[in-house]
Amino acid sequence: MRITWDTPLSSLGGKKAKDVEKETGFATVGDLLGHYPRTYVDKGRLSELDDLVEGDFISMVGQVVSSELKTYQDKRTRRTAYRVLLQVKGEGGTLAMTFFAKSAGIANFHKNLFSPGAIGMFSGKLKWFNHRWDLNNPNYRMYGAEGDANEALAKMPDLIPVYPVVGKIDSWALEETIGLALDLIDEIPESLPDAVRGDLISRAQALRWIHRPDDHGQLGAARKRLKFDEAFVTQMVLAMRRAEHRAEPATPRPITTGGLLDRFDQRLPFTLTAGQERIGDEIADELAGGHPMHRLLQGEVGSGKTLVALRAMLQVVDAGGQAALLAPTEVLASQHLRSISAMLGDLGEGGRLGAAEGATRVALLTGSMGTAARREAMLDAASGEAGIVIGTHALLEEKVQFFDLGLVVVDEQHRFGVEQRAALTSKAGTPPHVLVMTATPIPRTVAMTVFGDLDTSTLAELPAGRGDVQTSVVPVRTQPAWLDRAWARIREEVGNGRQAYVVCSRIGDEPPAEDAPDLFSVEELAPDLVAGPLTGLRVEMLHGRMSPDDKDPVMQAFAAGEVDVLVSTTVIEVGVDVPNSTVMVILDAERFGVSQLHQLRGRIGRGGHAGLCLLVTTAAPESVSMERLTAVAGTRDGFELSRIDLEQRREGNVLGVQQSGKRSALRLLSVVQDEDVIVAARDTATAYLLADPDLGAAPGLLAAVRAVEDSDQAEFLEKG
Repeated sequence: MRITWDTPLSSLGGKKAKDVEKETGFATVGDLLGHYPRTYVDKGRLSELDDLVEGDFISMVGQVVSSELKTYQDKRTRRTAYRVLLQVKGEGGTLAMTFFAKSAGIANFHKNLFSPGAIGMFSGKLKWFNHRWDLNNPNYRMYGAEGDANEALAKMPDLIPVYPVVGKIDSWALEETIGLALDLIDEIPESLPDAVRGDLISRAQALRWIHRPDDHGQLGAARKRLKFDEAFVTQMVLAMRRAEHRAEPATPRPITTGGLLDRFDQRLPFTLTAGQERIGDEIADELAGGHPMHRLLQGEVGSGKTLVALRAMLQVVDAGGQAALLAPTEVLASQHLRSISAMLGDLGEGGRLGAAEGATRVALLTGSMGTAARREAMLDAASGEAGIVIGTHALLEEKVQFFDLGLVVVDEQHRFGVEQRAALTSKAGTPPHVLVMTATPIPRTVAMTVFGDLDTSTLAELPAGRGDVQTSVVPVRTQPAWLDRAWARIREEVGNGRQAYVVCSRIGDEPPAEDAPDLFSVEELAPDLVAGPLTGLRVEMLHGRMSPDDKDPVMQAFAAGEVDVLVSTTVIEVGVDVPNSTVMVILDAERFGVSQLHQLRGRIGRGGHAGLCLLVTTAAPESVSMERLTAVAGTRDGFELSRIDLEQRREGNVLGVQQSGKRSALRLLSVVQDEDVIVAARDTATAYLLADPDLGAAPGLLAAVRAVEDSDQAEFLEKG
């Protein structure tokens, strides 16, 4: 049988192929060859033990120094059990290993297999036990028995690949099956056109060297080629989508002289920042065009994105269309309604007594609204009476219709799925213009990779009048009395006429976390504060499980200054704008991510008064969590923090695949570290597409593009 790239994996033969297919989900030989080694072990080298941390996964090649069989009583069965204790020596140190067995037969097998002098490769997670590093039941492959050490070492490759374990399939089984595939496959198709490939090695050579490198030079050449493959094919998919957007028709929405936008601008009590003016002009030009705008507007917390979006919405309303603003939560949707209505004044009171001439109407539609209010909002949208419709997922319902939807604004868009955004844009007669907003700063290469089919605008500067915010870590593990000082600071700020947030990671009615059962919760903490350190202050609770009838009055009272301290979950993370709030205490801060902490901190210091953000934590002084909190305290640069955030967690989360439990489609490429590769790939893809729009001259590239579009990778390429 001829073995090709598309041959079903089960047809490959060999002892393990069917097991690998069942456990990994790889359907073809090509899928299998795309599963690259996680790392490589230099023959005879042991990781530096001084740099290791418990839980690290390490692999080493070494020689058994000693092997000892011992018995112990199994606590569960009360029967005699066995363990084989090894000392394995590698270059630079010796590591202890323990193999457990329930029967004497298995224990003796291990004892004989791991006889002193035997050479093997061992992989497992480190554990600190009895004042030493230990590997419990590591995976292993033995290369020689006692007396055969030199012969065994001579037979071993200089670089040994270690594959990510998938299901019940260990690295050795994967290596064996991949090796069989490389030996039998007739041809590995080339995915890069000759004009693009340049001095890169062929795909076939790259795959052989990534799995079986003779040295680091071959490995480096393979990585270089395969990284560019990932970047180029991804950028080609995005370039093709940008071309599709440009080819679609849209209803032009040009600026109308003397319309709502002009009158709104004349009333503004402040001057737009240079960034707001520049981006506003870009958006205005695109709205006036005959093709739909697809733009990402990102900016620091408090940079004025909502104002930019509102001016775009007014331009569309002036041109006879409607704008819809989609928000992820009812708290944020209600906040948008209040802030936009306040900014518009009588310009947003269309059809009501006291409205300005030619005013439009602003409507709110959420899932929990009463029947009468819901019916009125839907009628305003369908009739065109409401030029601006703000809502949550309720806007996506099939029965919600618009008279002439011209602009869709999606706030905190990463919280919405592809189908949800498509459901809203499909309510327009012709494709609407789309403006996507995020307050989570996105590094340039992430924007190119995740939002690459959108044009990107960045608001970097903050409007005048923002107060400075000092951030400090409160390490209650080593300084428990500092928490009392945090409550005292809240009292001081309230005494000066200001307001405060206290943020918890739990509501209180859910089971406590197994790894941290003593986390603060809103429902438990608020009464304790009222009865203790904040007695006499006006304290209220806010969390996501409260009904809108309960949430809205609390938010309105806090915004009106009738509440001193708001104890809440992260429902206040985005969109909540109370300029008088100057202090925030975030409890169990180690439970939050870098970007989330930055978002939360952005709720204070918005009114010109200096702010104070206290990150209360029980994290150990030298832990990764403490490093993260120290980074947040050390800078207010959201782009720098987003880079730190990416470096500390798997990029699969960023690319939207980790939530589904599936593999990240980017296997070698790092959106943080490989900026030069991504930029080059984007430029090359854009240029190539101009010469070959349908990829008719590059069948291998077309196949690779289609494979990406049919895969999980498409989930994070559909952000726009």
